Amino acid sequence: MLREEKYMQRALDLAVLGAGTVSPNPMVGAVIVYNDHIIGEGYTSPYGGPHAEVNAVQQAIARLGEEEAVRCFPQSTIYVTLEPCAHHGKTPPCADMLVRYGFKEVVVGCQDPFAKVNGAGIQKLKDAGIAVRVGILEDACRFVNRRFFTKLKEFRPYVILKWAETHDGYFAPEEQEQQWISNKLSTQLVHKWRSEEDAILVGTRTALIDNPSLTNRLWTGKSPKRVLIDKNLQVDPTSAIFSDDVETIVFNALQSDWKEKKKLIELENFDLYLPQNILYQLYLMDVQSIIIEGGAKTLQAFIEAGLWDEARIFVGSEAWGKGIKSPQLPVDASQTQKVGTNTLRYFYR
Repeated sequence: MLREEKYMQRALDLAVLGAGTVSPNPMVGAVIVYNDHIIGEGYTSPYGGPHAEVNAVQQAIARLGEEEAVRCFPQSTIYVTLEPCAHHGKTPPCADMLVRYGFKEVVVGCQDPFAKVNGAGIQKLKDAGIAVRVGILEDACRFVNRRFFTKLKEFRPYVILKWAETHDGYFAPEEQEQQWISNKLSTQLVHKWRSEEDAILVGTRTALIDNPSLTNRLWTGKSPKRVLIDKNLQVDPTSAIFSDDVETIVFNALQSDWKEKKKLIELENFDLYLPQNILYQLYLMDVQSIIIEGGAKTLQAFIEAGLWDEARIFVGSEAWGKGIKSPQLPVDASQTQKVGTNTLRYFYR
């Protein structure tokens, strides 16, 4: 691996540490290198806090002392996974800070397509006489921020489908009863995933049969917003999905109302373009990513609408011989790994 790729990979490793906390901002990592040594590094703080570049500069100052750090910056290169911002938002522009400290070079993984940046940060740096290189590990940098880019370009959240199926392709029993396919390790991994996304969605049948709480109680960090599709408001208000610890959004055909953490949103012509309408409403609510966990009918509706970005499917070792068939994806698996007795398959649209 080339030296510049090594440092950008380190910045990428840092960037993902912000998963689940930075939204609707992107996940960004930054590494400051002086004489081929890292003197400061950081990643974006939870939403509203300092960006990766600021945290890297502050770490360098804490390590070296302000006088020494300021002396080193004009001979240093900072590696950043995403173009430094050029506008005032919750925090001042990072590009201005890099100009103020006079960095020798800024290496950028990929350009930021956000309208208020979109090359303006790079131009600010160049206008100040700072050398700028763009495109180091660009594909990896784009992949890390696939949620952010999808929301900007497609005006909807990034959609992750998730389910478990038997070895012979069944999703659930024909009877209205709960039967586990995934093992304990897989369940804990799912809770980790929940902590990394903004929202999680299920349909009426799943809520009635499984009575899920949809929290990440087996992992650390915040639980996602819960989203329920319940056309006729059949799910009992005392169900676990309506616990007070997390907000629940209910898309239905009967009424709109908002009481504490339960938000009812009525959709006109409920059955017409349902996946599209749900995702657009969530986009307006600043939801950047969502996991859809079921049921089979709900998952298939998003697949048929072409409104999914990746799927994560656990395959068990059991064969049922009958049941509700699993949803069908139009692509082959891109990656496979073992999770205990389960096989986990990743698909990308």
